[in-house]
Amino acid sequence: MADDHEHGKMDIKEQEKTFDAFITWSTRVAIFSVCVLLFMALVNS
Repeated sequence: MADDHEHGKMDIKEQEKTFDAFITWSTRVAIFSVCVLLFMALVNS
């Protein structure tokens, strides 16, 4: 069964969509975290 596999022939559209969504979510969480930390630093001083 493994002999039938041809490298580079698999459809990876779903994996690419999932990865793009993960990167988008991670970026938004990071930006939100930085904003919260900046807000806390400004309010605390």
